[in-house]
Amino acid sequence: MKIAVIADTHDLLRPSLLSELRGATMILHAGDICSSEVVGTLQKIAPLYIVRGNNDHGDWAREIPETLQLSVGELSIFMLHDRKQLGDFSDYEQGKFDLVIAGHSHRPIDEVVDGQRFINPGSCGPRRFSLPVSMAWLTKTESGFQLRHVNLVD
Repeated sequence: MKIAVIADTHDLLRPSLLSELRGATMILHAGDICSSEVVGTLQKIAPLYIVRGNNDHGDWAREIPETLQLSVGELSIFMLHDRKQLGDFSDYEQGKFDLVIAGHSHRPIDEVVDGQRFINPGSCGPRRFSLPVSMAWLTKTESGFQLRHVNLVD
């Protein structure tokens, strides 16, 4: 099982991203999608799970949840756009989830804080400052899931 984790496309689907997404079992998008066209394109590649970011506005974005809880096999995931807002959501309980996936900062992150693992795939949309353009893969292994960040180039 290969799970693509992306965020902050900001209405830009780079050819390198679309190429990288081939073979994905599912796509998790941590917000700042910015258009229904991006959603439609990604849905054609693999099952898509998304949360609304601070730049997702308009009729197309109203039905997108701010948070999402899902289980992938034995892996429990909590998704939101901005990790700094975790305390705003009553459906988040630290330690209840194997992974918390967020975007917003555009910085690739894989860290454990107070026993909670946080993942940010970075931004795969327009480059921001000197940050890399990136996404991440979660791959099922015998011992669980392995995370690998991928820098994208166009």
